[in-house]
Amino acid sequence: MTQEKVYAAAGFGHSVPRGHHPAILVVDFTYGFTDPAAYPTAADMHAPIAATRKLTDFARTAGFPVIYTTIAYHPGEIGRLPWLKKATGMAALLQGSRLVEIDAATGIQSGDPIVAKKGASAFFGTSLAALLTGAGIDTLVVTGATTSGCVRASVVDAVQSGFNVLVPGDCCGDRAQAPHDANLYDMHQKYADVTDAADILAWLKTCVK
Repeated sequence: MTQEKVYAAAGFGHSVPRGHHPAILVVDFTYGFTDPAAYPTAADMHAPIAATRKLTDFARTAGFPVIYTTIAYHPGEIGRLPWLKKATGMAALLQGSRLVEIDAATGIQSGDPIVAKKGASAFFGTSLAALLTGAGIDTLVVTGATTSGCVRASVVDAVQSGFNVLVPGDCCGDRAQAPHDANLYDMHQKYADVTDAADILAWLKTCVK
């Protein structure tokens, strides 16, 4: 039996309902993840940032929320958080440093909320679910970095928080191709519809009243 048939037989891979009240979540497109010339924690994110900006620029004109996330630690947290013992490179993401600033290439605007987090998921220990619920959001488009880490964790928690989730694969980036591809495949089977920026943009236009 092929892989596709195995997943289909298990009941995975069905399409996600698309509502009429979307928001765009841009996960961790901060310099610590997007500027490999300066930081070893980063990778080349030029292409996914450009693809994401097509969505965020339109979303703002349509009145849809665009929300960014960053990982930022207080120095006193560094020696005490278990994740930083496993992923020691993340300890460089200190509050007030350039590493935690949203990359200007994303086109972030002053009115866009920035959710600060301490772990992979944009939902765990943050105000994100409340922001989305308060705005009446029914469908969340998740973009950003890294596909296998913070994007995936945010997608899983978004579904568990009651949102339909769409992931434009060309708006996500990772440090290596294999984990990027594997996690897009798995998210598409279990948690979200993995598609592309062109498809998402066309759908966003249908949501404009």
